[in-house]
Amino acid sequence: MPDPRGRAEEGAAVIDLLTIFVLAVFVGFEVVSKVSTILHTPLMSGANAIHGVILVGAILITGRAEGALEVALGLAAVFLATVNVVGGFVVTDRMLEMFKGHKR
Repeated sequence: MPDPRGRAEEGAAVIDLLTIFVLAVFVGFEVVSKVSTILHTPLMSGANAIHGVILVGAILITGRAEGALEVALGLAAVFLATVNVVGGFVVTDRMLEMFKGHKR
């Protein structure tokens, strides 16, 4: 006979992970939306290292996931973090191109 407490603890863990995910999305949106347009590009350049750390964290969390929902959320986090890192490098590259002189 399965232990009923095991299911309750598993459900609580999923709720904890969902709460962390929703709070991270909310905080991230609020932080990014408060940055002025003029400062956004230079800050993206400095934030690429932070995004890399987030990507590593998402990979580590996904690797320890046990349920299908946890794996799905982890893969979504890995995908979004990867898009964030790549986008940051693309924006930084475009910004640096503006400072190069034109070749004749």
